[in-house]
Amino acid sequence: MQDILINWAPQETRVAVVENGAVQELHLERTLERGRVGNIYNGKIARVLPGMQSAFVEIGLERAAFLHIADVHVNGGTSRGDHSPGAVPPPPIERIVFEGQTLTVQVVKDPIGSKGARLSTQISIAGRLLVFLPQDQHIGISQKIGSQELREQLRARMIALVQADDASRSAAGAEATGGGFILRTNAAEASDAELGDDIAYLRTTWSRVKEHAFKSPPGTLLHQDLSLAERVLRDLADERTQTIRIDSRMQFDQLVRFGREYTPSAVGKLQHYAGERPIFDLFNVDDEIEKALLKRVELKSGGYLIIDQTEALTTVDVNTGGFVGARNFDDTIFKTNLEAGQAIARQLRLRNLGGIIIIDFIDMAREEHQAAVLAELKKQLARDRTRVTVSGFTQLGLVEMTRKRTRESLAHLLCEPCPTCQGRGEVKTARSVCHDILREILREARQFNPKEFRVLASAAVVEMLLDEEGQHLAGLSDFIGKPISLRAEPFPSPEQYDIVLL
Repeated sequence: MQDILINWAPQETRVAVVENGAVQELHLERTLERGRVGNIYNGKIARVLPGMQSAFVEIGLERAAFLHIADVHVNGGTSRGDHSPGAVPPPPIERIVFEGQTLTVQVVKDPIGSKGARLSTQISIAGRLLVFLPQDQHIGISQKIGSQELREQLRARMIALVQADDASRSAAGAEATGGGFILRTNAAEASDAELGDDIAYLRTTWSRVKEHAFKSPPGTLLHQDLSLAERVLRDLADERTQTIRIDSRMQFDQLVRFGREYTPSAVGKLQHYAGERPIFDLFNVDDEIEKALLKRVELKSGGYLIIDQTEALTTVDVNTGGFVGARNFDDTIFKTNLEAGQAIARQLRLRNLGGIIIIDFIDMAREEHQAAVLAELKKQLARDRTRVTVSGFTQLGLVEMTRKRTRESLAHLLCEPCPTCQGRGEVKTARSVCHDILREILREARQFNPKEFRVLASAAVVEMLLDEEGQHLAGLSDFIGKPISLRAEPFPSPEQYDIVLL
C-alpha cells in the first residue's frame, strides 16, 4: 500500500510516493520551470536536416525543438517501432515537411541539458480513463489489464460507445472527430457512462485544439497538460493508494473539484494535512532528497552503490563494503547483489534516472546466482511506471538496461555544475597548479621583458611555492634573470591564478 504526500507552495509543488514507510518516487514542478511534456503547440519548421532525417521546429521556446522522422505521423501512424516484414518504409522527411511549414506538434520529451524538446506529430491526449489518438482509428488496451476475455469485452464496449458518440454528434450537426482510444489500467472497472463521458470530453478537447490551431500563429501553446497536483490524481493514484495528503487548503479544495469531475475514485483518498510539522517531515522526505543527490548509497547489509550520472549514460557500481555476514565469499557477494538489485530499482525511480544505464554487480562465479539477481532486478523494476528494458549479463559481467527519459533527473532539476571544478567533481592539486605557474612564467619570459613577475594565487598554492616548491621557484628566477614575487588571493577556485608583469 502507498501514501502520496503533496507539498504545495506558490513557487513549486513537490510530490512524494511512500510505500511501507520508504520514499519510492519524487516529483517536482516549479511554477517558472513547468514541464512541457504533453503540451501541444502550433509549430513552424525552421530547418530540415535530410542527413539526420530530422527537422528543427520553432514552438516559442528558448531553443528550437527536434522532430525525427520516426515521430512524424505518416499514412495512419508513425514509423517508430514498425519492423514487420510487410511494413512500408516512410518517405524521407524532406518529402513530408518543408521549411516555413506550420504543423501541430506535441512535446514528448522536455528540453534536457543542451538539447531542445523532442516533438511528435502523433498527438495523444490523456483523460481519466482513456488516451485519445485523434489521427488513429484503433482501440488499444493497457497491457496491465489482465485476461484476454476482459480485454475483448472492453474492446467491444468501446467500439459500441465510440459509434454511439459518433451518432450523437451527427444528430446534433457536429463535425465527426473520429480517432482511436487506448484504455488506461483504471478503465477495467469503469461503467459505460464513465467511458462515454471520457470519450466526449477528449473529443471536445481535440476539437478546441484544432479550432485554436486554425486561428493562432506559429509558436502558440494550444493545449497544456495538467499541473503536477492534478496529474497525481490522474496518473499516480491507483488501487494501492491509501491516502493523498496535501498541505494547502486552497489546493485541496481545487483538487476535490477536479477529482469529482475527472477522477471520482480518488476523491475519497484526498486529505487536507493541517499539522504543525511540515508534511515532508512525516517520512523524512527532505532527508531522502538530500541522499538522492549523493553518489554513494548505503545498503543495510554494509555494502554500497556508487551512482554516476553523465550526459551519455548512468553507471551503477555495486560494492560489498563492510558486509561479511555470509558463510562464504560467494554467498556474501550473492546477498549483496540481491539487496543491490532492490536498491537500484528504487534509486532509478527516486532520482528519475533515464537513458542508458550500466550496472556493474559484483562478479558472481555461479550462473544460478546471476540468474537470481537478474530476476530480482526485473521483479523490482516491474513496479516502475516508466518503460524499462533490461538485457542479461554481458561477457564483461555488466547488466545493460534503458529507462525512458521524458523529464530532467532530480539532480539536474535541483543542481548545477560546480563553479569551482566545472562539473568534473575534482580539482587540481596545489602542486599541479604550482607547476602550471612555473611553466607559464617561463613562457611569458620568452615573449616579454618586465622588471618583475608577480604571481597571484590561492593561499595553498603560494604556501607550496614558498615551501616545497621554493627551490624550483628560485631556480626559475635565476634562469630568467628576473625576480618573482608571490601574493595570496581569495580566488573562488584553487586552480585559478594570475601572473602580473611589473
